[in-house]
Amino acid sequence: MDDTSVKRIVDKENPASAHGFLQGEAARAVFWVGVAFSAFQIWTATFTPLPTQAVRSIHVGFLLLVTFLLFNAREADSRARIPWYDWLLGAGGFALGLYHWVFEAELIQRAGDPSQTDLLVGTIVIALVFEGSRRIMGWSLPIMCGVFIPYALLGPWLPGPLAHRGFGFDQLIDQLFLGTEGIYGTPTFVSATYIFLFILFGSFLEHAGMIRLFNDVSIGLVGWAKGGPAKVAVISSGLMGTINGSGVANVLTVGQFTIPLMVRFGYRPAFAGAVEATASMGGQIMPPVMGAVAFIMAETLGIPYSEVAIAAIIPAVLYYGSAFWMVHLEAGRHKLVGIPRSECPDAVKAIREGWYLLLPVAALVVLLFSGYTPLFAGVIGLACTLVLILGNGLTVTMKTNLLRIVFWLAVAGGAVALSRAKLPHETVAASVVGVLVIASALLARGRSIVQTMVGALADGAKNAVGVGMACALVGVLIGVTTLTGIASSFATAIVEWSGGNLFFALVLTMIACIILGTGLPTIPNYIITASIAAPALLKLGVPLIVSHMFCFYFGIMADLTPPVALAALAASSIARAGHMEIGWLASRIALAGYVVPFMTVYDPALMLQGDPTVWQVAYVLSKACLAIALWGGAAIGYFMTELNWPERIWATFGAFLLVLAVPLTDELGIAVSAAFVGWQWWRSKKP
Repeated sequence: MDDTSVKRIVDKENPASAHGFLQGEAARAVFWVGVAFSAFQIWTATFTPLPTQAVRSIHVGFLLLVTFLLFNAREADSRARIPWYDWLLGAGGFALGLYHWVFEAELIQRAGDPSQTDLLVGTIVIALVFEGSRRIMGWSLPIMCGVFIPYALLGPWLPGPLAHRGFGFDQLIDQLFLGTEGIYGTPTFVSATYIFLFILFGSFLEHAGMIRLFNDVSIGLVGWAKGGPAKVAVISSGLMGTINGSGVANVLTVGQFTIPLMVRFGYRPAFAGAVEATASMGGQIMPPVMGAVAFIMAETLGIPYSEVAIAAIIPAVLYYGSAFWMVHLEAGRHKLVGIPRSECPDAVKAIREGWYLLLPVAALVVLLFSGYTPLFAGVIGLACTLVLILGNGLTVTMKTNLLRIVFWLAVAGGAVALSRAKLPHETVAASVVGVLVIASALLARGRSIVQTMVGALADGAKNAVGVGMACALVGVLIGVTTLTGIASSFATAIVEWSGGNLFFALVLTMIACIILGTGLPTIPNYIITASIAAPALLKLGVPLIVSHMFCFYFGIMADLTPPVALAALAASSIARAGHMEIGWLASRIALAGYVVPFMTVYDPALMLQGDPTVWQVAYVLSKACLAIALWGGAAIGYFMTELNWPERIWATFGAFLLVLAVPLTDELGIAVSAAFVGWQWWRSKKP
């Protein structure tokens, strides 16, 4: 593919860069629409002035407006300007998004008995959601969700277990448009609240310089080691994943620095791109922010988000530990050196100079794990970020530290005074930010910072478009499965196909996730498989959160698995290597990502489920690390020495035994692994 084709595909996963095709007034229009979108979301998240149904509806209206302004009806069309019909579709979608707000009372009064106007408006909005999703994601997801509409209508005429009593068109529109089970269901609610706020949170920190801080710290810690540049990519992308749950966006930001660095120090371009793609995709499972799916999972399961984050901690560490181990083995195999120490920044100095950027992340973690809702934590974390950015801009011109200390004491004192006046915390935060914005607008340097913040608002809104449209469209699938009860039939079928064997059921679920992932983003992939496969795993005795995490992880791995491999495609635009080659290498580097989910099912203690003791967690973690070490050696072909094929099979067999937690497999796995390590040590000592 040429560069333009690659950019168009990557833009669909990372819409913040899609406006690059626009020029002049069209670009400015999209910019200010994005700012208005973000301002609306911050306003409703902070002060909750509107009913939840109205917030969801207006959120979808904004999504439709931005989508039709950013994406062509046909990919081959030029996007230097916005056609009149896209303005019409976008403005129409936004106007209809106000329907639930304007006619709120009437809709409540005639609930269950929609009028002809309700049916007409609902049909148009659903059609616009399908068209907008097609423009962003292609045909796969719209076709998959569209099949469920005739399924709901034609139930009595369907064969066998697919048959149901059937529903009228008015019932279907009522379910999909007027209620909270369709396009305005749980995924859209999460998109309109938690997801949007956390995307903005990451956008502001990126604009504040967090990427540079992470890169400097990573280079200072491991840049000088064997294969240092690749280890820098793993650590830097992992740190970036703590504030930004978008894998493709991470590739396009962190990868601009790390991929050329790896190539410069001897890594082949395809491997460099694969390392960055693997490390960036792990951001979706790295607490505290994780990816959008984590918020949807928490809301679907009815558990605090902190429980999801806690369950993800050990698997996330294993994922990044595996990627780190893989690049270490690759460096050993090809004798790749690190960056000269003289060229490495001082990690301690970098933290000393940029420590204040870590405060919003720390505040977010404390609030999330103290029992506050993600919405409140997101608002306060976002406010802390804005206060730090604005305050730093105002104090940088002060000549003495005393003046800076006085300034920050004054800010803190003002916040305390407002809190003692019994104002809500959100109001206090908004007031402090408002005062700092006004003060910044009076200074030349402050005005440039305010402009940067406005740019972050626009970028955050555009980054949320792909996630939000996927959430709205998948609501069609959720609404129909809820209406017809087909999910339980699928779960029963999976149990029957697997013959009641847990391992076979897991393999079927994994295959389904990866196949769906060849055409779908992570969110609809998770929602579909969690709706269909997770109940089957639950019937086989897998804990609920573990079964959902299993679907989540393989939904992520689908973005690394060819033929689509969106993360690899994004990396190919930087590495200048074939995206299929990068995808296959990334699949090999991320081998633990295919193994750890199975280990969590057989050993739920890896997700801290079932009230395990410290010793139980330590045991399964040690076993997992040993298995990953062997998987890595088998995949790369190097351990302490070069591995021949019998040795690679030996290592794979030992690792496989450690994954299964059935009688005697642990003992056999440890014995086989010990023999393999001893053999490698003996070979490494031979002349």
